[in-house]
Amino acid sequence: MNNKVVEVKYHNKVNVKCVENKSTQGSKYPSMDNEELVQALREGDELAFDFLFKCYYKPLLAFITTYTRNVEQAEDIVQQSFISLWNKKEDLKLKVSPKNYLYTIAYNQFVDHYRKSVRKSDFLEELRLAFLRDSIDEDDELLEKRISKLKAIIEKLPPKCKKILIMSRQQGLKYKEIADKLNISHRTVEEQVRIAFKKIRKAFEEE
Repeated sequence: MNNKVVEVKYHNKVNVKCVENKSTQGSKYPSMDNEELVQALREGDELAFDFLFKCYYKPLLAFITTYTRNVEQAEDIVQQSFISLWNKKEDLKLKVSPKNYLYTIAYNQFVDHYRKSVRKSDFLEELRLAFLRDSIDEDDELLEKRISKLKAIIEKLPPKCKKILIMSRQQGLKYKEIADKLNISHRTVEEQVRIAFKKIRKAFEEE
C-alpha cells in the first residue's frame, strides 16, 4: 500500500514531508511518555513532530471528517492543526498530552468554519458541535453510540415531523421553501421543527 505524503509548513517554509502511516519501529519516540514528547516538541525536535504526525494524522482526519462530511475540508483543518501545533510549540504545557492539543486545535478550527457557514439556530448542528467538543476526551466507541442515538431519535419522529426536520436541517431549506414544497403553512413548519427539537432534547436529557 502506498504511503501518503503530506507537506507541512513550519512557519513559512516546508522543512519536512510527513508520511502518513510510515513505520516508527526502531524510533526512540514510541517509548517516550507524553511529557517527554511535549518537551521534545517545545525544543524544536522535528522528528518528534513527525512521529506525532504519523500517529495522529489519520485518526484525526477520520474524526474531523465525521463532522465536516467533506474530506478535503477535513484535510485542510487537520493540516492547519499540525501547523498551529508546531508554530505554538514553545507555549505547550508539559502536563497536557499531544493528542489533546491536536484534537482541541482541530475542534477550534472546525468551530471557526462552522460559525461562519451554519445558522446558530440549527440545533442539530449545535448538538454535533457538543459531541465533537465532549469527545476530545472520550473514546470513539462512546462517540459513535451518541451519534447513533441521535440518528435513532430522528428515525422515530413522526413521518411529517422527520421530513420537515431533514428538509430544514440537512437540506438547508428555509421554512417558506418547505411550506411551499409541502403545501402547508409557515406556522406548521415552525411547529413541527419545534416538536422535533423538543423530542431530541428530552431524549438526551434522559441519558
